[in-house]
Amino acid sequence: MEYIAGFVSQVGFPIAVSIYLLVRIEGKLEWLTEAILDLSRSISNMKH
Repeated sequence: MEYIAGFVSQVGFPIAVSIYLLVRIEGKLEWLTEAILDLSRSISNMKH
């Protein structure tokens, strides 16, 4: 039981930080995708 508690305490913090960073990066990736699509549309409109 002590082994499991030690493992969770050692691994729990990195997992929590990883989840937090993934959630933050996901929002930025969505914004970046929107910006790339807008840029693509703008370039396409300039050609026509």
